[in-house]
Amino acid sequence: MRRAHEDPELLALVRRYVTPERRYMKLGGSLLRMRSPEYDRFMRDLCEDAELITADEIATLLEGGWRERRTAAWLVAVSRRTEFRERLGELLLASEVCCAGLAYCVALASFGTSRDADLLAAYLDRYLRRPDLAYDQTVAMGALLFIDLNLRGDQAAHFMRPSGLWQEWLQDASHMQRTTDPTPSCLSLVRRLCAFVDECTEAR
Repeated sequence: MRRAHEDPELLALVRRYVTPERRYMKLGGSLLRMRSPEYDRFMRDLCEDAELITADEIATLLEGGWRERRTAAWLVAVSRRTEFRERLGELLLASEVCCAGLAYCVALASFGTSRDADLLAAYLDRYLRRPDLAYDQTVAMGALLFIDLNLRGDQAAHFMRPSGLWQEWLQDASHMQRTTDPTPSCLSLVRRLCAFVDECTEAR
């Protein structure tokens, strides 16, 4: 992993794309709480940077920490750079850093192909077997459901059957033991964030 304070090239990109107005903090559920004019300005600036950033710069950001990777994944989603699909899938599966998984899942969900569903399913197949780990299982499931609904696919059904890994994980993961099924809220979050991506794409 490259560290910005030790890497002048990465630090320059962080200052250009990641930290202005604490962008990295707003990329996620908090952007859904923004109101105009902040929302409009945030979207405009994100769209402009998605147009300007190069593929090499995105690749460099994806080698950094969670702030860099989260921002890069959103720029990938907004600019529809599907050439980064496999890289985002690798990063999601590796789960080397915290706080970036939602961004990977939203990007894959926004691409919305069967290959994106495969990458999300691979993540779920590994991490639903780990109830001791509170990673990005819920948002990955929301992203997979989102793609399934759009493609009329059934990849999520494999996990969600009564004796499947999803139900086992919900039961065995101590942080998930609740009376309310989180599945609808996971899907809703991904749907709303993908709608933001679509809005950005239309505005470009």
